[in-house]
Amino acid sequence: MAIDLGDERTGLAVSDPLGLLCGEAWTVREWNMDRLADTICAEATRRGVEKLVLGLPKNMDGSEGPRAEKSRQFRGALLERGAPEVILWDERRSSVEAHAILHANGKREKKHRATVDAVAASLILESYLGSVSK
Repeated sequence: MAIDLGDERTGLAVSDPLGLLCGEAWTVREWNMDRLADTICAEATRRGVEKLVLGLPKNMDGSEGPRAEKSRQFRGALLERGAPEVILWDERRSSVEAHAILHANGKREKKHRATVDAVAASLILESYLGSVSK
């Protein structure tokens, strides 16, 4: 399961049964990090998820800022709740690419704000899956 952590909405994506590509993506609306961690852990358990891939937002030069620190803290919150392995994954440009994909498919910005988080999570997942299938 991939996670695109946000302030108000968080995108989630799970792979297909073979672990080859994104099978489903959706958005969770939750701003409270404790409740969000509880929700994600419950969903991971329900689906039998073995690994969580949490987007780690890095700057284009590879450095980390406040958003990366937030992801690291959220990783800790997930692990405290008994989450399976949590892998931090470089998510540079995932949101930019998600916006581009939606725009190319005729979706207007105001109408796809929630969808962009789900698409970004699917891009994180597919990037991770592509790296482990080589």
